[in-house]
Formats: sequence, C-alpha cells, structure tokens
Amino acid sequence: MSDNVWLVAGLGNPGPGYAGNRHNVGQMVLAELAARIGAKFGKHKTNSTVAEGFLRPGGPKLILAKPNSFMNNSGGPVSQLLNFYSLEPSRLIVVHDELDIPFDTLRLKSGGGPGGHNGIRDIISAAGTPDFIRVRVGVGRPPGRMDAADFVLRDFSAAERQALPNLLVDAADAVEKIADDGLTAAQQHFHSIN
Repeated sequence: MSDNVWLVAGLGNPGPGYAGNRHNVGQMVLAELAARIGAKFGKHKTNSTVAEGFLRPGGPKLILAKPNSFMNNSGGPVSQLLNFYSLEPSRLIVVHDELDIPFDTLRLKSGGGPGGHNGIRDIISAAGTPDFIRVRVGVGRPPGRMDAADFVLRDFSAAERQALPNLLVDAADAVEKIADDGLTAAQQHFHSIN
C-alpha cells in the first residue's frame, strides 16, 4: 500500500502569531490540500497535526502533516511520522519557503543539501538522508539589508497577499502532480510555467 501513500509535511512555526509569516507558507499549502480532499487536521501522537485523505477514489493517499515544533526542529516530528506510517523517505514531500526563489515561483527537487534552510537541514539529519522531495515555494529575498531570519518571520506584504492564493493553489497542484505522475512529470510541467 505504501507505493500509493505520500507523507506531505508543510513546514512552519506553531501558533497564531506565525500563521501569516512567509516561513509558514508550507502550512498554508497544506490547508489548501486538506480542503481539496475534505480532511480536517487533528492532533497526532508524533507531535504533529495530521489530516488524511485520498486525492480521488482509488487515487493516492495523502497524509498531510504540520509539525507542532518550531521550524528548525522539524526533523523529529517528520521522522516520527515516517516511522509511524512505515514509509521510506522517498515517499516524503516537504513543502517549504525558499528565499533563493522569486516570490510566486515554485521549484521542485529531490535530494541535495539544505540550501541554508534550517528546517530542511533538521529533516535531513533526523531522516538520515537528503533523498526526499521538496516543493520549494519562492518567497523572494529580503529588501535592502534586512536580515533573512527577520524577513521570513514577517507576514506577506499587501501586494504579495493579492497573489498568494494563486501561489498556494499552484503549490497544492504540484503536490498532486507529484503524487499522481511522479517528480519528473511535475518538474516538466511547473518549471515550464514558472
């Protein structure tokens, strides 16, 4: 069964004070996916909030997970979820913010280093491998001399909030395409339009 099951982890920080931050865009994408599959998030014993459902009858099962830890400590909950559901890291899709990609752009990849993203670094460490899929949601670079850590902990600007719903839809579409058709097909589709 695990060949048609995907663990989709949306990274962010817990609590309402962080909900609109750029750093929480991964969790925003999971909210879009949960609405599509008609699933509600509930507490899970792996220090995560989880929603489960199928893309369609007979289609791939998605286990949507928001770690309840802070971003930099995402690895423990994600590793626990992989163990709980008996999934290999190759069945993991991590949705996260990416500073090195312009806002409103997606990039999909598998493997590689953390690229300065501490949440990804912690997942690589806890999972023991970098070989999982990432949906990298571009949030752009901080303006002027603003510190990157300060930038990602700020809410999206008013102009960005206008485009944000479409970006969340695109990122959710990318997760669905990966689950349905594989990473290569998803890259060919989304990298050509972004």
